[in-house]
Amino acid sequence: MTMNFFRGVMGGQPAGPQPTGAETIHKLCDRVASSTLLEDRRDAVRALKSLSKKYRLEVGTQAMDHLVHILQTDRSDSEILGYALDTLYNIICNDEEEEQDESEDENAQKQEEDLGVLFTDKFLGDSENVTLLLTLLEEFDFHVRWPGVKLLTALLKNQCNQVQGVILVSPMGVSRLMDLLADSREVIRNDGLLLLQQLTKGNAAIQKIVAFENAFERLLDIITEEGSSDGGIVVEDCLLLLVNLLKNNSSNQNFFKEGSYIQRMKPWFEVGDDNSGWSAQKVTNLHLMLQLVRVMVSPVNSPGATSSCQKSMYQCGLLQQLCTILMATGVPADILTETINTVSEVIRGSQINQDYFASVNAPSNPPRPAIVVLLMSMVNERQPFVLRCAVLYCFQCFLYKNQKGQGEIVATLLPSTIDANSISAGQLLCGGLFSADSLSNWCAAVALAHALQDNLTQKEQLLRVQLATSLGKPPVSLLQQCTNILSQGDKINRRGSKVQTRVGLLMLLCTWISNCPIAVTHFLHNQENVPFLTGQISENLGEDERLVQGLCALLLGICIYYNDNSLENYTKEKLKQLIEKRIGKENFVEKLGFVTKHELYSRAAQKPQPVFPSPEQMLFDHEFTKLVKELEGVITKAVHKTSEEEKKEEEVKKTLEQHDSIVIQYKDLIRDQDTQIQELREQVSTLSLNSEQMQNQITQQQSQIQQHKDQYNILKLKLGKDSQGLSSSQGEGAHVNGLHSEELSQLREEVEELRRQHTLQHTQLSDKDSLINTLRCGAAAAAQTAEGGAGGSDNTELLGEVESLRSRVQAQCAEISQLQTERLELIRRAEAVSSAPASSSESSADTVTVSELESRLAAQTTEAERLKEECRGLREGHAGLEQQLASAQSTVAIEQTEKTKLQQEVQESKKEQDDLLMLLADQDQKILNLKQRLRDLGETIDEDEDELDARDQFGEDDDDDDEDEDNND
Repeated sequence: MTMNFFRGVMGGQPAGPQPTGAETIHKLCDRVASSTLLEDRRDAVRALKSLSKKYRLEVGTQAMDHLVHILQTDRSDSEILGYALDTLYNIICNDEEEEQDESEDENAQKQEEDLGVLFTDKFLGDSENVTLLLTLLEEFDFHVRWPGVKLLTALLKNQCNQVQGVILVSPMGVSRLMDLLADSREVIRNDGLLLLQQLTKGNAAIQKIVAFENAFERLLDIITEEGSSDGGIVVEDCLLLLVNLLKNNSSNQNFFKEGSYIQRMKPWFEVGDDNSGWSAQKVTNLHLMLQLVRVMVSPVNSPGATSSCQKSMYQCGLLQQLCTILMATGVPADILTETINTVSEVIRGSQINQDYFASVNAPSNPPRPAIVVLLMSMVNERQPFVLRCAVLYCFQCFLYKNQKGQGEIVATLLPSTIDANSISAGQLLCGGLFSADSLSNWCAAVALAHALQDNLTQKEQLLRVQLATSLGKPPVSLLQQCTNILSQGDKINRRGSKVQTRVGLLMLLCTWISNCPIAVTHFLHNQENVPFLTGQISENLGEDERLVQGLCALLLGICIYYNDNSLENYTKEKLKQLIEKRIGKENFVEKLGFVTKHELYSRAAQKPQPVFPSPEQMLFDHEFTKLVKELEGVITKAVHKTSEEEKKEEEVKKTLEQHDSIVIQYKDLIRDQDTQIQELREQVSTLSLNSEQMQNQITQQQSQIQQHKDQYNILKLKLGKDSQGLSSSQGEGAHVNGLHSEELSQLREEVEELRRQHTLQHTQLSDKDSLINTLRCGAAAAAQTAEGGAGGSDNTELLGEVESLRSRVQAQCAEISQLQTERLELIRRAEAVSSAPASSSESSADTVTVSELESRLAAQTTEAERLKEECRGLREGHAGLEQQLASAQSTVAIEQTEKTKLQQEVQESKKEQDDLLMLLADQDQKILNLKQRLRDLGETIDEDEDELDARDQFGEDDDDDDEDEDNND
């Protein structure tokens, strides 16, 4: 039946005209649309597939809608679905082997590509077609799933953004594609990797979804299964997909780090001793692995994320493994170059990684530091250009934000640290700086400039470096030698002097003397330097020399801006007069602008890594471009300023310095006050400790008094019983009266004496009460005015403790009075007993009882005397507390007086600050008006400068707020 169908359609009859391809395709499309039998439709679709490569345009134009309809309706037959998907893939895909021969012109190839885009647009005209394709990928049948993966990949290649948008909004769309990685059939899994590569290009949202679908775990497992760096093309595809997922995606990078996947990268870089015979695929794989490491620590990432990844790479040993490759032998040149670049970014700005790299030694005899070995390659003109660039980048990254490393490099140039028996980094840099190779000159100059970047100390230290030029001549400084090479090279042969060497030396000098007035003075001290610079700037030279002129103008401008006027012949004013007379201010500014207008300037400013197509284009350093951007505007202003404006600026600077000194004085004063307050707090702590000791003494006395009370109660009970026995006989009382009248009189006198002492103590306590009330009122007033409130609260607590002591003393006095009253009652009873008649028969027993009473009275008298002594001691302690309180009150009064003075001084300073701020605000308004007038006149104003002014203004406002808060404190 099938053969009959082909004979009918393709023209199996021996006679008559043969149908064209378009006619045949038209008949096949009718057959697909009208046949009711599945077999007929399947045969027609198979025929369209066989014709789709030769008659791509006709099949795509006529059959696409029918093929999509087949995908929608004939879901039960996997064979017809496979034919339809293959046909769609043939008309949409632009594979190279399916294009024109290489001998054909490019126009034909361009037409084929346009045809693929045209049919892709037609297929994507209905977004449901992509959804339908995603649904078909769930089919496990190989003849459906594999062509479906290839078709979706072709659609992504032709119209990536549109297909990504449909897949992103499709429910479980990305998840269905991630399932391809788990397919046991390698061909589907491998094509699934290619599909995900296209899907994740430039779409951060899809990249995040793929990452959170456990892509990292699956991909790393596949890489391990395939043999890591020794694996095949599948490893390369996995690495390309990983790079897509991580590059410029901070969320995925953080997820990769937090998932401990960095640690799983370490085994990739384990190389053996025998590194000969690397296959091309292994080189490609390892190159991509190094790229993946660089993606994680790229300088364009956020500093926090980069620092975290650098720390993880050091902790897991990845950095150490990379350094091993760096020092290994037999490693291919391109892998070595990429490894150097990778190590560079792993250590860039990380102090612990930079310190480790400084400790790495090359396996040589004797061992040499890795930095020295790398610098030897950089200044060797026989080494490949890309390798020398990589070494320079590594050296720059080693010194980036590494003042310790900068000091170590500069120290190798100083006379006291030079070792004649070994080659140091400083010797290599000086050798490269003055060699005959211009590229070595430039690299050495830039490397040395990075050793001075943002490090005033090393700029001053480098001024001590002396160079021996030739025998019999005195040594010259490194600064002087650099200027000599510039001037002598220009005099000897202008056309032969290499621009690259001069640019490198000028960048070194600009970096060296910027923000270093001492270096500016050393540079100006040579009488030939300023005439050389003015001569270079004033001449009209060719295009190649314009950059040199611009850098000379920049160097002269730095000499003006950072000039401390220590040399009488080259003060700021005289240098500006020299520019106006010999060059002209406008001409000077124009020449200065040559630097930023150079075509290679913007390229170098984009990223830190020095990447140049050829050695001749290696002119600018990234860090130097930032220095130029910072200084160009201020130098232009400095040249145009008049002497009056400079004087005003100096006055403003002096005023600001005075303001800073006043602030420092206030800070010192506040610090002294804090010290005094701390001392007062310590005194209060001492007083509190003394108070606790006194309280302990009072507690002991109270316990003793309680014991005395108990003894007295027992005595009173015994005396009550004795009085009952004595009342039964008057004779006994008369005998007692006759025998002991003298003793009773003595007791009365002692009672009267105790009464007088009690009255005297009561009077003294009243005086103390009035004194304590007076002190309490004064202390309360002082507490309200004392600074900080801390001293006042402590004095209030002290007064409370004194009041507590006073109440306890009063309680003790009351108890003594009670004892005395009870004693008088006892004596009264004894007298009453003595006045009653007693019998002579009981006199001897009464005598014994009275003797016991007398002995107990004597003991009570002794105890009363002891209590009086203790009360006297308490009064003395009370007086001591009153003295300490008076001392604390006087200290509070002194602190209050000092605080009043300080507040007055703060108010005066605040008024001066307000006047200064008003003056600065007026100046800012004038500057803004002048800028607006310049804009109106058509002049260009640097927006970065405006932003800097705005930030300075906001910074001053913040400083004022901080000072107000400090004064309030």
